[in-house]
Order: sequence, then C-alpha cells, then structure tokens
Amino acid sequence: MYLTKETKAEIFKKHGKSEADTGSTEGQIALFTFRINHLTEHLKQNRKDFNTERSLVKLVGKRRSLLDYLKKKDILRYRAIIKELGIRK
Repeated sequence: MYLTKETKAEIFKKHGKSEADTGSTEGQIALFTFRINHLTEHLKQNRKDFNTERSLVKLVGKRRSLLDYLKKKDILRYRAIIKELGIRK
C-alpha cells in the first residue's frame, strides 16, 4: 500500500501542528497533494483506468476548495503552503 500509517503521520507532522492533528487545513492539503501525485503517476501507466481518473478529479476539487478556504481565512498560510508543496495556480 502506498499510504501507510507512518507516511500519513510524517505528512501531518511536517505540515500540521502535530502528528495527531489530522484536521488542520494544511495537513489535509498536503495529504491530498501526496495522493494526487500518486494517482497521477498511476494514470500515466494506466491510461484507461477511468475510475481512478474520476477519483483524481474529485481529489483535485477537494484540495481546491480547501485552498480557497485557506486563502479566504489567512493569505499568509495559503502562500506558505503553496510554496512549500510546489502547487501553482
């Protein structure tokens, strides 16, 4: 499995407030970005996997809505997470 407990804990530790803080906006955005990158690599090899493609589009939409929320609440945190994860608009 590509997303183990240790990987998740590491993502939330790095981008959230702590390992147990799985609800922070930055942590969720980082987790979605990790999953999006994994699914993108999968789709490069399996072009006709339409279920995965649909999942990818849904994840991108969820991440976009979280980024919009963060941008509205705190522009400095938004800019920091965009720069740290390498997401461009």
